[in-house]
Amino acid sequence: MVIFFTSKAVNPSATIYMGRDKVENEELLKYGLPTDIWFHVDKLSSAHVYLRQKPEQSHGEWDNLPPALVMDLAQLVKANSIEGNKKDNITVIYTPFTNLKKSGDMAVGQVSFHSDKKVKRIHVPSRDNAIVNRLNKTKIEKEVDHESERQERLREEGKKKRDEAIERAKKEQEQKKIWEEEKKARSYDGMYTEEAFAEKEQWSDDDFM
Repeated sequence: MVIFFTSKAVNPSATIYMGRDKVENEELLKYGLPTDIWFHVDKLSSAHVYLRQKPEQSHGEWDNLPPALVMDLAQLVKANSIEGNKKDNITVIYTPFTNLKKSGDMAVGQVSFHSDKKVKRIHVPSRDNAIVNRLNKTKIEKEVDHESERQERLREEGKKKRDEAIERAKKEQEQKKIWEEEKKARSYDGMYTEEAFAEKEQWSDDDFM
């Protein structure tokens, strides 16, 4: 089961999701989007919480997200950490999905990073019940066929690339036609100039005679 939340701290609203347990977390590590952003309590066990960033509905670069949205995610992570939820002054870390590193010798649900420089931290002084309750009211649990979603996404991306290639080829043909017409016009200009010069020479000869 995947658990979804909606953050209305930003407009348009943002989709947040997480696995129900570490086994589901492992599945999410296989099927996350390159634009997703991963959140976790630093140095403590917690849920793996993701911000779903779609190209057509982006809330900014991963390291420049709206503070209110980041705090929603941080509070949700804290609330879904058995130990972290009981503590004040914890740190939540977040990074792009593409920076997550998973190797065969790691335990289920465990990850590391390709680059520590691409990890940001936010201090959470205490649990904010208003934020947590607001997010929990939007909570939806559902079964997700990750592979089917991935295949559908690949089909959509493939169609988009084909459409873009067709449009690009069309524009190139239009530009080529413009260039050819301009070249042809320049050739006509040169021809008219030579004819005019020849006529002028003829008139000069007549005048001389």
